[in-house]
Amino acid sequence: MPGRQGPPGALRVVGPLLLAILQVGGTIGAAHGQPTRRPLDALAVGLLLVGPAALAGHRRAPRTVCAVVVGAAGAYLLLGYPYGPVFASVAVALVATVLRGHRPTAWVAAGSLLAADATAHLVSGADGAWWEPELVLSGWAVVVLVLAEVVRVRAERASSFRQAAQERRRRQAGEERLRIAQELHDVVAHHLSLINVQAGVALHLADRRPENVEPALRAIKDASGEALGELRSLIDVLRDDSPAPRAPAPTLAALDDLVERSTHAGLQVTKTIAGQERPLPAAVEFAAYRVVQEAITNVVRHAQARRALVALGYGADVLTVCVDDDGRAGVGETQLEHGNGLRGMHERAAALGGTLAVGASPIGGLRVELTLPTGGGS
Repeated sequence: MPGRQGPPGALRVVGPLLLAILQVGGTIGAAHGQPTRRPLDALAVGLLLVGPAALAGHRRAPRTVCAVVVGAAGAYLLLGYPYGPVFASVAVALVATVLRGHRPTAWVAAGSLLAADATAHLVSGADGAWWEPELVLSGWAVVVLVLAEVVRVRAERASSFRQAAQERRRRQAGEERLRIAQELHDVVAHHLSLINVQAGVALHLADRRPENVEPALRAIKDASGEALGELRSLIDVLRDDSPAPRAPAPTLAALDDLVERSTHAGLQVTKTIAGQERPLPAAVEFAAYRVVQEAITNVVRHAQARRALVALGYGADVLTVCVDDDGRAGVGETQLEHGNGLRGMHERAAALGGTLAVGASPIGGLRVELTLPTGGGS
């Protein structure tokens, strides 16, 4: 694999040094049992040292170093010197070259070494079982290359697993950031809108009807308390240490509280239910609640409406939610400003395989209609 990190600096120095000692010392010992081979001399020692010395630069030029190491070993064999650990540096060079992604270079180099040994036997006029060491050398080369390929495949597979795990973590982090952004928008926008409206009401009534200020201030206190509680739950997710237990996710049963808070803000909200009311999957109820919350928030902030209708429809395998208001003349979704709220509603619907449509309402304002599959609603 191109670009693999090389061994540590100390190993790049000590490794070739140990190989040099092994090749020279081991070959001197092996030469005693090969009286028919050419005796070792200064040239042989020099060729034995070329391979280990060249390996020190394998990280910078792997293919060139592989050629130099195999070339020195091939020259050693062509000159008829004794067999021995001369192949140690060749094995290291072949494995390192394969791991760095230069597989053809390694296989061609191994074939060249075998050809050099066969040529040495033919030139020397050897007879008898000269093919036996050639067969041994061929088997040795194949084993080294196959082991290198196995290591390469395992390393690439491990790298792929690491990359897949990193990509999965990045995707999960992105999904979590999106979820937190949606939650922050829904919580802050809804509660602050109600607080803003109630504060305006309190200021307006402070001098004219002071007895009506207390309900507005109480509504502000309740809305701010709920906002702080939900914000704390979201902040717990972002903490580095063990998160505190999160508050239960809102469900459709909590719509009654939403209706009551909206009524305090001066918007008359009516909830109706069609079909057999039943518990639904938590994700479905949570998404439906947040869409209703965002729709009511938009009515309070922008529609200048006096009343809104929230209609829940429980089908056999689908939940429908309609929010209508009697505010400004109904408009289509294409005429609306696509802010975080509208985008968040669409994302919540799409995440569960549902749909969301925005258009004119029969009662004069805007209609937000959400459809979510429930999978049987058990």
